[in-house]
Amino acid sequence: MKTWINAAIGVLALGTLAHAGTVSAATTTLKTVQDRGELHCGVNTGLPGFSQPDQNGHWTGIDVDTCRAIAAAVLGDADKIKFTPLNAKERFTALQSGEIDVLSRNTTWTLTRDASLGLNFTGTNYYDGQGFLVKKSLGVDSAKQLGGATICVQSGTTTELNLADYFRKNGMQYKPLVFDTSDQTVQGFASNRCDVLTSDRSQLAALRSKLQDPSSAKILPEVISKEPLGPVVRQGDDQWFNVVKWCLFAQINAEEMGINSGNVDQIRKDSKDPGVMRLLGTSEDMGQKLGLPADFAYQIIKQVGNYAEMFNRNVGPGTPLDLDRGINALWTDGGILYAPPVR
Repeated sequence: MKTWINAAIGVLALGTLAHAGTVSAATTTLKTVQDRGELHCGVNTGLPGFSQPDQNGHWTGIDVDTCRAIAAAVLGDADKIKFTPLNAKERFTALQSGEIDVLSRNTTWTLTRDASLGLNFTGTNYYDGQGFLVKKSLGVDSAKQLGGATICVQSGTTTELNLADYFRKNGMQYKPLVFDTSDQTVQGFASNRCDVLTSDRSQLAALRSKLQDPSSAKILPEVISKEPLGPVVRQGDDQWFNVVKWCLFAQINAEEMGINSGNVDQIRKDSKDPGVMRLLGTSEDMGQKLGLPADFAYQIIKQVGNYAEMFNRNVGPGTPLDLDRGINALWTDGGILYAPPVR
């Protein structure tokens, strides 16, 4: 009897400690980042348009700008970031272990990832879908013609399951050639080890730009999956979850209100629009509710820009990816980009 009681007390004590750890964690990330004076952000090892370092180690891309927006809001300086390049297999472990504060690495939001990894997706910074890249010389115009093909695919991604589902659904056979990194997949494709490369369509555009002759390959028209990509944080820290969410929402709302990095100072000075004033911190301190300065959204817009600016400079027309907004347009312009209001 005494042994059973002692065991029960031990279990209760462990539960109490676990709960205490959760409560403690719920107040640490924002303070940790502020005390450290630097945001630790996990990004792709190198994907043009999303996260890519140049020869001087300067990072650019949509996912990089998502990190920069958080740093601008939390630290007042969009450049106070340590970027940690991660492949698909490493990314979740790095976040779970506390090596990084946020993962911003073209990562798809799924039920399994949301419910079983101890992580929370904070929103979508790019709506995507999986597709297929083929050499034009193959003479293929549709994914339905890919039966029997050898297909390069990256391991540790949702791409593998989507690929298997699509071919099973359509009664076709294929041979997967699996690589650890996206660079390896494009090298396999370029060296003719596979007939087809599959990934998110935005990533296919990025990888095609790495080919010696990008015009020799084309992306087939089929979109075989939904791939909402966005930043991820650890569960159990609602304050940090809200902070990261509202950094992205601030950029989307700013675009909808017509506020950008070029006009934000003048609008902040002159506007009497209540919604604009709340967003830019000149009335009703919204930042305080998040544990941030009143001007957190102003700092994001001034230093990083609104969503359109982030999209256009990284993947939009005139960039190597040359993507149009498509479903990533605002809901008022025929897309599905929509943010809750700041009020």
